[in-house]
Amino acid sequence: MREYILNLIEHNSKLDISEIAVMLGVSEVEVANCIAEMETEHIICGYHTLINWDNTGHERVTALIEVKVTPQRGLGFDKIAERIYRFNEVKAVYLMSGGFDLTVIIEGKTLKEVAGFVADKLAPMEAVLSTSTHFVLKKYKDYGTIIGQTKKEDERMLVTP
Repeated sequence: MREYILNLIEHNSKLDISEIAVMLGVSEVEVANCIAEMETEHIICGYHTLINWDNTGHERVTALIEVKVTPQRGLGFDKIAERIYRFNEVKAVYLMSGGFDLTVIIEGKTLKEVAGFVADKLAPMEAVLSTSTHFVLKKYKDYGTIIGQTKKEDERMLVTP
């Protein structure tokens, strides 16, 4: 039952317990208890709303920053990742395989604000060897949700009598 609940709320966290219970054919108490257990076990870590900020008139800049770091003895990458994710600008931090160690996703109001974060807070950290910043120009799909449908041209051939 856990996997079914997780799949349902991952795609729509607005579903209430009674709707989930009906979909799964179980009682509301069973669903509520199962969700509470998964929250306690940190399987469910939060409930978020995906917002298309482009439609709000509020300017936002999203950047993905590739970071090469020196892992700390006995702690690996965890300690430096923790220092980075504590900054308010940081939305996500991922340990990566390949040519760099961490991907840091941040948001700011302007390009200058993002650049300032990298120059003043991230790059000067002792364990950080290098950074490479990539700015998101447009979001098409985010966390499984299509952001702003694009108009599809009618590809049918025009037939006239």
